[in-house]
Amino acid sequence: MAGEPVLLHALRRAAASDVIDVVVVVAPEGAVDEVTELLAPLLLPDLRVVVGGAERQDSVRAGLSVLPGDVDVVLVHDAARCLAPAAVFVDVVRAVRAGAAAVVPVLPVSDTVKRVAGDVVLETVDRSELVAVQTPQGFALAPLRAAHEAARGAAPATDDAGMLEALGHTVRTVPGDDRSFKVTRPLDLVLAQALLALPVGEAS
Repeated sequence: MAGEPVLLHALRRAAASDVIDVVVVVAPEGAVDEVTELLAPLLLPDLRVVVGGAERQDSVRAGLSVLPGDVDVVLVHDAARCLAPAAVFVDVVRAVRAGAAAVVPVLPVSDTVKRVAGDVVLETVDRSELVAVQTPQGFALAPLRAAHEAARGAAPATDDAGMLEALGHTVRTVPGDDRSFKVTRPLDLVLAQALLALPVGEAS
């Protein structure tokens, strides 16, 4: 994207938040050296690159295993949300440090949402209580580690906050940002390229 991998864009914005002390990147097997070399120009603080697992939660667990014990806030972030503004990282960290075990950035759902079975609409869902969840998601270290240990052998989880919910923790929210969309489709890439073409400061 703009001549660089999305991972570089994602970490550049994370580092700009000034709330990051340790960066752990989970890489495919055999790509640790390549990723380490790719990220060297960013001069990230305490960069650690580890091999991920078969499922998302396996990869997060691998990242957690190399964190220092004195870390007070863990941010779990998707590289595909490579334009997430630095301010979102700041807000999430602030909320965890205020006492929350888990914090997620969210946006209100603007579309009408319906529950269906096949091609039949069963009901229209009240969207006033619905939000779309983004990353970075923030956690206190001990509860996040406990949630991942409790989830060993369970069905794969797509959301770390949901794993803490399952253990009875309250998950708090902070406002998300439209720029924190996932770059997963060709149309997403077009929008991301357009944002990157804006003057410095307007797309960050």
